[in-house]
Parts: sequence; C-alpha cells; structure tokens
Amino acid sequence: MPVCRPTGPPPQLVLAGTPESVPAARAHAREFVGFHVPEAGREHLDDVLLVVSELVTNAVRYGTEPGDSLLVVLDAGPGRVRIEVHDTRRRKPRRRPESAARQRGHGLFIVDALAEWGVGERPMGKIVWAVVRW
Repeated sequence: MPVCRPTGPPPQLVLAGTPESVPAARAHAREFVGFHVPEAGREHLDDVLLVVSELVTNAVRYGTEPGDSLLVVLDAGPGRVRIEVHDTRRRKPRRRPESAARQRGHGLFIVDALAEWGVGERPMGKIVWAVVRW
C-alpha cells in the first residue's frame, strides 16, 4: 500500500504586483522554511524573511505595472535558502545613494548585508535572486 507523505508548501508562488503581496510572500517563505529547513534558527529565518520582503517590495515598486504578476521561487538545502523573484521589467535593480530626505532606497543594502545576490534575465523580464546561508 503506497504511503502518502506531506510535501509541504510548494516552491513557487504567483502573486499580484501589489503591496499586499509582500506579507503574503513573507508568510509563504516562513511556512516553506519551517517545513523544508526545520533546523534553521530564528535568526536565519528572520534573515530569509527580510530578504524576501525587500526583493518582493522592489519587484512590486519597480518591476511590475498595474495588472502584472510576479513569481517567488524558493529552494532550500542544508545551510541555505535561495530566493528568486521573477518580474516583468528588464530594468536591473541598483543601489541608490542614501538620502535623509528619501525614506526608501535601503533595500538592496540590506539584501547585500544578508545574502549573496544577483540578477538574471528571462524572456519577459528579469529574475532577482539571493542566497541566505548559515
């Protein structure tokens, strides 16, 4: 008799390109990491959630237009979580100079401090990826 085992949260999540997608992506990442990497400590989970938040926020603000969707892809292995955010714009993210007048623009500095990250191309947009290790 076959045995059914839970597979946990799926590695991919399609979200609308709206601000409400940021907490949805965080909740999905929390569940995914909790299931697939239960040995990850609280600090590591917090790092993953912060990187997910920053990448999805950037995709919503700069990588989508009204009506667009974005894709979050997660992959976990011993001592690491890889995060990919696929959006519909080709413009690559860039760090902007810090400014006291602007309350934004710190996201990529945060991602840089917590993860190795980069940008890849896809036929209709780009992929921003990050790997959080511990």
